[in-house]
Amino acid sequence: ANRGRFEIRESAREGRPLTLIPPDTATCTDCLDEIFDPADRRYLYPFTNCTRCGPRFTIIRSLPYDRPFTTMSEFEMCGGCRREYEDPSDRRFHAQPNACPECGPSLRLLDAGGVPLPGDPLVETISLLRRGLIVAVKGLGGFHLAVDATDDGAVRRLRRRKRREEKPFAVMVGGIEEARRMVRLTAEAVSLLEGPSRPILLAPRSGEESVSGAVAPDNRYLGIMLPYTPVHYLLFFHPRAGGDYRRSRPLFRALVMTSGNMSEEPICRDDEEAIRRLGGVADAFLVHDRDIHVRSDDSVVSLAAGEVSILRRSRGYAPLPVFLREPAPCTLALGGELKVTLCLTDGRRAFLSQHIGDLENIATLAFFREAVEHFTKILDLAPTVYAHDLHPDYLSTKYLRERLEEAGDEGVLAVGVQHHHAHIVSVMAEHGLDRPVIGLALDGTGYGLDGAIWGGEVLLARPESFSRFAHLAYVPMPGGTAAIREPWRMAFSYLREAFHSHRPFMDLPPLRQVGPDDLESLATACEAGLNCPPTSSMGRLFDAVASLLDLRHRARYEGQAALMLEMLASGAGEADALPYAVREAGAEALPSYPVVGGDHGRPEIPPAPAAPSTLVLDYQPAVRAIVEGIRRGRPREVLAASFHETILASLLRVARLAREATGIGTVSLSGGCWQNRILVGRLPDLLRGAGFEVLRHRSVPPNDGGLSLGQAYAASRVARASKRSREGCASVSR
Repeated sequence: ANRGRFEIRESAREGRPLTLIPPDTATCTDCLDEIFDPADRRYLYPFTNCTRCGPRFTIIRSLPYDRPFTTMSEFEMCGGCRREYEDPSDRRFHAQPNACPECGPSLRLLDAGGVPLPGDPLVETISLLRRGLIVAVKGLGGFHLAVDATDDGAVRRLRRRKRREEKPFAVMVGGIEEARRMVRLTAEAVSLLEGPSRPILLAPRSGEESVSGAVAPDNRYLGIMLPYTPVHYLLFFHPRAGGDYRRSRPLFRALVMTSGNMSEEPICRDDEEAIRRLGGVADAFLVHDRDIHVRSDDSVVSLAAGEVSILRRSRGYAPLPVFLREPAPCTLALGGELKVTLCLTDGRRAFLSQHIGDLENIATLAFFREAVEHFTKILDLAPTVYAHDLHPDYLSTKYLRERLEEAGDEGVLAVGVQHHHAHIVSVMAEHGLDRPVIGLALDGTGYGLDGAIWGGEVLLARPESFSRFAHLAYVPMPGGTAAIREPWRMAFSYLREAFHSHRPFMDLPPLRQVGPDDLESLATACEAGLNCPPTSSMGRLFDAVASLLDLRHRARYEGQAALMLEMLASGAGEADALPYAVREAGAEALPSYPVVGGDHGRPEIPPAPAAPSTLVLDYQPAVRAIVEGIRRGRPREVLAASFHETILASLLRVARLAREATGIGTVSLSGGCWQNRILVGRLPDLLRGAGFEVLRHRSVPPNDGGLSLGQAYAASRVARASKRSREGCASVSR
């Protein structure tokens, strides 16, 4: 205000930007009305947007969010667009990606070798999809690989070419009525599907859908989403191909819309990269000349007991911040090894990056490095604290060592945060909590303070410290990481532990996977501890039971065996819990925690709540009961349901024991096992019925995609207690 006059001034490039980075949002109904109005100047224009919708995060090169600092800078607005942009009463006032057919981006259709094809790009793409061909479609945050989801041959061909054997594909449908025909939807589910973030929703199948069985084999759930860009809407409703948007008459029942990459690689974002990497997969490429600056996959969500669970936080959600309880030193957390995200704090704001992926190949590691540089640059922040996983061989940890060696110390603090502690603290960060909690951290893999592979942990946790109250009994993990891909190995291990020998069970399905001599060699390796690290992982226990029940002996994607066990159990109805044991292991001598890098003095941090002794959750009695049930011919679904009841009963019991020992009445749930709908759908109510306060994730994934938030919160609390920590944030531009 200036003497009673209100002014809107041009953004200034002075100091650090304080505004939030907006996420990409789905095309609004007003823009859609224009796209399908023959009298409108944006009729059928595939880059229509306004202040309420369109690309945001994925086109921003730097802040402030003004057109010159986005990939739209090369498109000069025509007179009509400029008038809209400068008119405060117009819907496109200061809409940075504003464009029209006269001045904005345009589409091209290329063959598999990158040669332009004649005709209207969208109409010709529709024709190719109708013929069963695979088209790579450039979207907001990268490419999709699209194919008619009802064409079984086309879907199977996509699987072969993409080298994605069984992992489910997501499908896109034209509208909510088409979605209702394929999956069962609650009011909350409809709200998610139609909301501006437009995630992929994992929903129970209706049994009436007509999509190919190869879309999501052996799966009760279907990943489904609605169109969120004008290109998507035009593929479903282009009037020149026979579609009718106003009467909701789509051209396709459903299209597979899976990430444009080879399995486990980052999504492709530019035309040249896509043609190089996907030339052997796609038959054609629908591309455009608006550059994508930031890769961003589709987000994935599910609903359990009426509550939203974000399983992959990316397009539509990232990089919105989580607001912390108190200002934090400028901290960059690097995540773990799988489902990696970054977290960068600025005062009370903790910014989470988009989904980066698994750091298992050179391409994803390059994307990780790119994301670190972009994230710190766009927020103009120079971290004074770094947080990392304790696993010394994780590529994210190695990257940090290299970065610190190149930059020198210069007062930077490096804090290693134990994997499962980070899981629990991520929930605490979301809820603004710093008082102690009982943390149920259940997942597949995490580096333990004793060098073992943890994964079934009951922690007494503060944000900056923890003690281990209970854990699953250790069993050997035969073959190390091979046991993750081959669940029969964990069944073998649990049989040996439960019965002290595998030999009486050579007829069981898991042990029929290999010959007797190989099993003897494996038994010898377990006894000698040769490539058989001890694990307390709940995920590996689920794998073992899935293999015992002959569901899956070799997994084609992460978590497949456990998912099949859950789906089998969900159809069983009521079941009784199996026997289990809780025994005392005595006090554990573990290394001090946290681990602080550099010579920064001993931080004065509050101690973790003390556990009088460590308890062990022993499920060997349950394994023996399952084997007995198999011998007696009990239905597999009943045994699967009974196993789930056992986990629920044992977790409730150990939570009560922790409260009796410490007086703590709040339970936090985190880790990949909390994607299991039976566990997350029932345990919170059981705990509340027993008088506990229960904390679940609201804004970040329970899996490793939320790990970086917990790392950042824990490390920032450690840093505040360190004599050489800095308050506030430095600017990388200084």
